[in-house]
Amino acid sequence: MALTKEITYDYDIRSEYKHINERRKTAVVEDGEELSFSYHRRVLTIGDDLSSESDELKALSSSLWTPAVSASYSLFQTSQSLGL
Repeated sequence: MALTKEITYDYDIRSEYKHINERRKTAVVEDGEELSFSYHRRVLTIGDDLSSESDELKALSSSLWTPAVSASYSLFQTSQSLGL
């Protein structure tokens, strides 16, 4: 009877600004049978520091966060700060 911890990730892309919703599943597995699991979620947006993230996440963000999306998000943030 060997207990192992398995961590998997899945991603969901939301809004016109391509926010990346990451869901991490941590499962406790014994002899191939999942005994329990938990989820942890976080949202990544343009401008977040991804230097310590996985290559998969870096590739996903670079493909989604184009200059046009970045400019649009910057304009949105400016309009929000001005109360428009």
